[in-house]
Amino acid sequence: MITRLNHVSVFVLNQDSAFDFYVNKLGFKVHTDAPMGPGMRWLTVCPPEQLDLEIALMSIDEGMMFTKESAQSMRDLVSKGTFGFGVFECENLLVTYEELKAKGVEFSKAPTQEFYGFEALFKDDSGNWFSLGQKG
Repeated sequence: MITRLNHVSVFVLNQDSAFDFYVNKLGFKVHTDAPMGPGMRWLTVCPPEQLDLEIALMSIDEGMMFTKESAQSMRDLVSKGTFGFGVFECENLLVTYEELKAKGVEFSKAPTQEFYGFEALFKDDSGNWFSLGQKG
């Protein structure tokens, strides 16, 4: 029986830029930052209160996972904000929204009460979009 998820990947256009965004803007902690073969880097971050979930910031490069053509297609999808999404939680959405805006995080939707909860939407520096909801 599967008991938990401990790694998930977010495809990014540039790992150095993603490092800055996730660590310095979102406040995530670096779990692992290590070379992984020629020209590759294993970079994982964690929400500060969920250290057992590693988010692998995966560079979209030709090589192990992608052909030259599929890498370009994936970069196009990510940069257009049309590949995947995630949902993050916080204790106080209004406070977190203002903190993240002050750090330069761009929101496409301000905090709004919806039938499913209180949420705001933002994109990372690669184009991946996320819902940010208030816990509880």
